Amino acid sequence: MRVAFSRRRLAARVGELGREISRDYADRTIDVVIVLENSFLFAADLVREISSPVVCHFVRSEMRDVHLGGHDRREIFFSAAPGLGGRDVLVVDAVLNTGVTQDFLLKRLEEGRPRSLRLAVLFDKAAGRRVNVQPEYTGFATASKYWVGYGLGGVRGLFRNLPYIAAQKAQQRAAGRIRRKSAKR
Repeated sequence: MRVAFSRRRLAARVGELGREISRDYADRTIDVVIVLENSFLFAADLVREISSPVVCHFVRSEMRDVHLGGHDRREIFFSAAPGLGGRDVLVVDAVLNTGVTQDFLLKRLEEGRPRSLRLAVLFDKAAGRRVNVQPEYTGFATASKYWVGYGLGGVRGLFRNLPYIAAQKAQQRAAGRIRRKSAKR
């Protein structure tokens, strides 16, 4: 694997984002909704860089295949969203690619009528966007590489513990898929 974003570079950018968010919220309490699992390290570092008061909430998304009325389709399910009416809400996610999952979550949170609702992401892969979602805070705009480390899990969740971000090689991903398929048989 090739290191693409060093520990030092990540820390510097997360610090900048924390200062920007702190200025924008001007000491108001921020309800930070952290999307698990990939964003847990990014979110932990980010909230420590925010000088405004912070309350953390955690949600997890899951894609399921659903059979309804003779049609198969994939649906997104989230764990229970916190009640955030009238609050300043910041959703934190590691990677914004197609935007489908973030769009679904933002719309769901908007139904609760927060005072404000913003999105912070570590990586924005705009070339993969399928819906119109634009983050207010972006760590890095990047191409659609398969990143691992700093909380991002590779095949079977490996490499989350790396203190940097690396591009995982295609052959490593393929080998993991082959092992997973063999294990299912």
